[in-house]
Amino acid sequence: MALAQPREDQTGGFPSGFKVLPAALDEGAQAALLADVLAVLEAAPAYQPRMPKSGHPLSVTMTNCGPLGWVTDQAGGYRYQAQHPESGRPWPPMPARLLELWHRHGGYADPPEACLVNLYRAGAKMGLHIDQDEEAADAPVVSVSLGDTALFRIGGAQRRDPTRSLKLHSGALVVLGGAARHCYHGVDRIYPGSSALLPQDRLTGVRRINLTLRRVSRG
Repeated sequence: MALAQPREDQTGGFPSGFKVLPAALDEGAQAALLADVLAVLEAAPAYQPRMPKSGHPLSVTMTNCGPLGWVTDQAGGYRYQAQHPESGRPWPPMPARLLELWHRHGGYADPPEACLVNLYRAGAKMGLHIDQDEEAADAPVVSVSLGDTALFRIGGAQRRDPTRSLKLHSGALVVLGGAARHCYHGVDRIYPGSSALLPQDRLTGVRRINLTLRRVSRG
């Protein structure tokens, strides 16, 4: 996969272990990865996740690829499982391009086991949260942005800690490692129309795709 020359953003004031490459994927690499994502969506269509207890829907739809997938619903709550919650079929394999990004930027020996694919439409966001459903808590979280720009926010280990924000454009890659791995983070908004990458004939209304690579179990 052709990658742009990565330029690490200035992250002074952000938590230790937080790294952002604002242009990790050039236009060709973004298009190639998008083709992989479309194939994943063919095999494992996006579904509407719901919050535990309340059953309220998240503002994103989602799917997964890899041996495991992160899911949430009212009955079972947050968890990883090997099958799509609606079709019961195994998740499709993780594309080689994503594995390459993990090994190139993650700095972790064991491969990722799950890639959560979040689809953002206009008005969608992701509240502040910590990824904490994984046994391998020392493994980083590596995420890739495709499509419209997002306003990303990250704070500290406590929800009340001060936060900082930055814009993530299409092709940006973020690593949450070290202390940042256990910090609250989220997406406050997207900027509709800031990218023309996503094909609306195949992804009607979807303006941004976020791919989040995670190692779930200890090696």
